[in-house]
Amino acid sequence: MAKKEMKSYSLAEMKDRYIGQVGTIDRDNYEYELRMDVLGRMIKMARQERNLTQEQLGKLIGVQKSQISKLESSANSATIDTILKVFKALKAEINFNVKLENEYIQLT
Repeated sequence: MAKKEMKSYSLAEMKDRYIGQVGTIDRDNYEYELRMDVLGRMIKMARQERNLTQEQLGKLIGVQKSQISKLESSANSATIDTILKVFKALKAEINFNVKLENEYIQLT
């Protein structure tokens, strides 16, 4: 009896199938949450590389330790202003790319 070959799927195919096609509300929400999670992890890594506690970073930008903790676990509730303050306090460079129709704008 021949072995049954398993079909393999790419990550993009799995996302399309189980989350939704690119451009759908569910897919856009998923991608947004994923980016915010990555941003939170970047903040945590930069803070740790600077040997700062959450409390110390909070004092540098004028917020409580709990807000830094929330930011690191998921940056989706933070304002851009807060994110910029955090990276400035960490002496880290941050760039934003914005695409308006077919034109890219870079904010640094």
